[in-house]
Amino acid sequence: MCEVTKIKFGTDGWRGVISDDFTFVNVRRVGKAVSDFYNGRSGGRKVSIAIGYDYRFLSDKYARIMAEVFSNNGIDVVLSDQAVPTPTLSFAVKQLGMSAGIMITASHNPGEYNGIKIKTAEGGAAGADITGEVEKLLDDPAAHVDRPAGKIRTVDMTKDYVRFLRSYVDLKKIKNAKYRVLVDPMHGSGRDFLTRVLKGTAIKLEFTRLDHNPSFEGLRPEPIPENLQDTLAKIKKGKYDLCLVLDGDADRIAAVTGDGEFISPQKILGLLMLHLNQDRKMSGGVVKTLCGTNLIEKVAKDLGMKMYETPVGFKYISELMVKENILVGGEEAGGMGFKDYVPERDGSLAGLLLLEMMVMRKKTFTQVLKDMEKKYGRYYYLRDFVKLAALGSFTMDSVKAVKNVCGKDVVKVDSTDGVKLMLSDGSWLMLRASGTEPMVRIYAESLSLKQTKDMLAFGRNLIGRHCNDR
Repeated sequence: MCEVTKIKFGTDGWRGVISDDFTFVNVRRVGKAVSDFYNGRSGGRKVSIAIGYDYRFLSDKYARIMAEVFSNNGIDVVLSDQAVPTPTLSFAVKQLGMSAGIMITASHNPGEYNGIKIKTAEGGAAGADITGEVEKLLDDPAAHVDRPAGKIRTVDMTKDYVRFLRSYVDLKKIKNAKYRVLVDPMHGSGRDFLTRVLKGTAIKLEFTRLDHNPSFEGLRPEPIPENLQDTLAKIKKGKYDLCLVLDGDADRIAAVTGDGEFISPQKILGLLMLHLNQDRKMSGGVVKTLCGTNLIEKVAKDLGMKMYETPVGFKYISELMVKENILVGGEEAGGMGFKDYVPERDGSLAGLLLLEMMVMRKKTFTQVLKDMEKKYGRYYYLRDFVKLAALGSFTMDSVKAVKNVCGKDVVKVDSTDGVKLMLSDGSWLMLRASGTEPMVRIYAESLSLKQTKDMLAFGRNLIGRHCNDR
């Protein structure tokens, strides 16, 4: 008898290796559980779910299977007619008044992975209150109720999405700006949407890695320096004002200056706080995750913005964006959400707002960055990860026991999500097990690049000494 795969939703959805645990059978299992969950809480009303998918291997087939499972369980389905970014699906859920959304994507995971993200009726990431109940309903025969088949309608979700982005940014101000911008969608579903949004402007867009490549050249479609070597080389050879990098499903962003310097998403969040508050005169609070930069707190205090801090995972930011007056929320990996939109990340919109900031301040990307660092200080924030042979092979007890990191005493230990060590000079080191794949993520920040690199090395060595699969 074949062993039934244990399906567990992590930080943002369930992800698995294609043809290993992410199979047609298991996609049907999840589809049935999602059907039972939403039918069970519908009060007899018709349930409707929108489905999107990215460019990963078999994503379109998984999406079609999910649509058929929903239809067989009496749910009406709106299915995207093409691969789309995750925020496009989230926007469609809210705009069409759907009960929920399903996105077939493994986001920034390697090409051998695929996954399923559940979106709420507001378009945000589903929290544990939903995913936990869906897990309980997996393979539950008692949950089935016969219902008339639901309708499956295939639509173009991109037109209204592009129309909204064009209305969100000030195209009149951008129209005559003559910046030259390189865009790297990393072979993902972000594609050339920015071309459609900026149509009619003088912005000159050029693209790299625009072709469809489900293997992502053997790299993770995550916008971090080690995955951008060819792009960085291209920038240094060309004369660009800005480079925008999107992850595999275009809900995250990173940027590179015209000089070829990679800019952490954490700094982008700081810049966009300044832009939305000062240039666009918008109000509201800011949300950062526990492993976010200290820069955000400093900028928020200066602008008089209320700051919220959450565990890692945009679902926590999404929940706050629904309940509170939030201007912008951002996670350490580059996902950012904005007021007057769906409570979800959107890498393309973040990039457009960066461009808008440059136009409104009449400065280059390097100049607006230097202005921020001159006022608030230059923080060196770096991330890394160590792969494990299996989930759970490294525990956080060894991190909690650390008393000194690179000559700096530990003055506070925060175990809210992973373990964060605050040091005597204001710097910090954090280790956290990934919620989507077998690895431990390492985060560090200080006012010195050397010190931050040394702290990352300390974290890697700590894992190496205490990991029981090594």
